[in-house]
Amino acid sequence: MTEFSDLGLAPKLLDAIKAAGYTAPTPIQLKAIPPVLEGHDVMGLAQTGTGKTAAFGLPLIHQLLHKHDKRQPKTARALILAPTRELVNQIAENLLLYVKGTHMKVTTVVGGVSINRQANALAKGTDILVATPGRLIDLMDRGAVRLDAATFLVLDEADHMLDMGFIHALRRIAPKLGHPRQTMLFSATMPKQMEEIAGAYLHNPVRVQVSAPGKAADKITQGVHWADDKADKTRLLKSYLDDAPEGLALVFARTKHGAERLMKHLVAQGYGAVSIHGNKSQGQRERALKAFREGDARILVATDVAARGIDIPGVSHVYNFDLPEVAENYVHRIGRTARAGADGDAIAFVTGEEIGLLKQIEKVMKTAIPVLGGTRPAETEPAKRQGRGGRRAGSGGGANTAKTQGAGKRRRRPRRAA
Repeated sequence: MTEFSDLGLAPKLLDAIKAAGYTAPTPIQLKAIPPVLEGHDVMGLAQTGTGKTAAFGLPLIHQLLHKHDKRQPKTARALILAPTRELVNQIAENLLLYVKGTHMKVTTVVGGVSINRQANALAKGTDILVATPGRLIDLMDRGAVRLDAATFLVLDEADHMLDMGFIHALRRIAPKLGHPRQTMLFSATMPKQMEEIAGAYLHNPVRVQVSAPGKAADKITQGVHWADDKADKTRLLKSYLDDAPEGLALVFARTKHGAERLMKHLVAQGYGAVSIHGNKSQGQRERALKAFREGDARILVATDVAARGIDIPGVSHVYNFDLPEVAENYVHRIGRTARAGADGDAIAFVTGEEIGLLKQIEKVMKTAIPVLGGTRPAETEPAKRQGRGGRRAGSGGGANTAKTQGAGKRRRRPRRAA
């Protein structure tokens, strides 16, 4: 078996890896670390939860340690871009484990917190800057940070950046970096536009892949339960939660208001639940994640803002209360369970207006998701948007608890073989 010590990493890094409890490299780490150490641009494709942060973080730190460059005021030696605050914080937490015992400094900048405080943190410079693109541009416009000393660029979850429109921000940021530059792009899916990004920002990249894009982790057991409407989804969700009182449950809703409404309904019904979405401040989101991580609240209701930023091994169930409108996001959502080699369940509640979304998900995953129960409803067209600030029909949290007529009786899933 290959060990981290076989990959040529610096002794201080090996000590930090051992202290962090890492035993052997994961497949994506085995494939990505050597070409990164050799100085190649890398495009990495792997499922969520497979150790991508270490795949780029360890060789990045190794190279920074050996360059011996000093930090300059208002500069960063390496830049890592991620689409959400949660993912930025998760990446930084891992990097801080890796740089223990070294002089390396890791700094984060995200929206929702004081920009003045972040500018002050950058005043003396940093080795690795982990940022969301929007806040980074704000700091650049203020003259609080320069990127000309950064000769490493990492784009993590770059496909989600496409979903969130960050490609325009990337076009502003990338030309400001130093040259020559080593660029790494990591993602769990590979939409067509990703090839365009690779062509524009990577030079002769080495492509490393440990699973087919769109494939879920092997230890995730998936299922669909047909539902008549939102009220029926709410009833089904509570039934599943009652059947699995142990572990942590992550529930995905499509809209911010829907997530908040569903969370409040669960709390009113006696469930320990919290929520994170775009209307929450950074402090509120961090407190909610802390309560969820520590088990003080065993249910977290979230929008897709959380799909790329939650790395909590205790998540045993993911419930898709609403299916995502972007099929690839389903893979990221369910990848929040079955972390670090554990098993996990992913269950979707699907109404007639979501059957088209389910078909797209199954097309991306190249497999049919088993049906757990309910009666398949007639396929209907999803309601149209009611304007920018309007609410899409069917996107609420389902707080109505009225009994639903004609809901199919739920079938129990067979237990896995030991």
